[in-house]
Amino acid sequence: MTQQPFTAAALRGAVDLSSLKRPAPTSVAGAAASTPAGAGAGAAGAGGSGVVVAGTDATLRDVIAASTRHPVVLVLWSSRLAESAGMVSTFTAVAQRYAGRFQLVTVDVDSNPAVLQALQVQAVPVSFALVQGQPVPLFEGVQPEAQVAAVVDQVLALAAQHGVTGQVPGAGAGAEPTDEDVAEPPLPRLHQKAFEAIEADDLDTAAAAYREALAQNPADAEARVGLAQVGLLQRTSGVDPQAARAAAAASPGDVDAQILVADLDLLGGHIDDAFGRLLETVRVTTDGARNAAREHLVELFDIVGPADDRVGRARKMLMSALF
Repeated sequence: MTQQPFTAAALRGAVDLSSLKRPAPTSVAGAAASTPAGAGAGAAGAGGSGVVVAGTDATLRDVIAASTRHPVVLVLWSSRLAESAGMVSTFTAVAQRYAGRFQLVTVDVDSNPAVLQALQVQAVPVSFALVQGQPVPLFEGVQPEAQVAAVVDQVLALAAQHGVTGQVPGAGAGAEPTDEDVAEPPLPRLHQKAFEAIEADDLDTAAAAYREALAQNPADAEARVGLAQVGLLQRTSGVDPQAARAAAAASPGDVDAQILVADLDLLGGHIDDAFGRLLETVRVTTDGARNAAREHLVELFDIVGPADDRVGRARKMLMSALF
């Protein structure tokens, strides 16, 4: 199974789309003229039937609502940028192979600025998953098809954790399955035990399963990351964020206080803030305290995943802080 950088935490503190206003509908002709070939194939309106649909400012609410029934991948692109149209085509090819396991919604931001504003996007192409109405960032820029498919697998796993497993209406259930539609092989026993425990909100059992997996195979990277993700949820469970932040502000050298706030930042999607706090802690502490901050920062790197550019930047900054 592909390493999963998304957990239940990814849906907490995500971008709030509830304030998006519904403008006058964009004309069907105008939308069709700006969409890459195949990007709206089979569409009956965004959030309706069809594996690939063209979304607009007017239909984003429908897309959000649909993400409570089946996983949605949202691709923001520009008809003025050839490479972003190519990204739509790549996602379209993947969506068609997955035959309705998720819905692809493409939005031309040139004619739909409200979507761009709601998601606080600075550049396109960019993609998000929508699960239970909450966005999870996926890619910025163009990515190869194999990488897109790998991350879609992770999105489907995240959606399954939240009970979002419906089939896209109108996906053509009678189509002949391809190799990509064949179910993944079963998880190793202890990984499956941890996955089921997470679904049941039994984090202690999940952590124990991952520890056992690591005891059997210390090189099990997925178990290591899974344990780190579960630990993040355990450490922040029931914490009063305001009290935690006040304690950290009062004691800049208190490593445990800084680690807790960094965890809260990461849980809320403020990755740069989490990294920055621990980098500063490394700079102002010494000996054991400094090493604890460094080790925890490296653990957060694992949770976010090496593909995230912010991890690469923070690693360089950590090296500078240490040496």
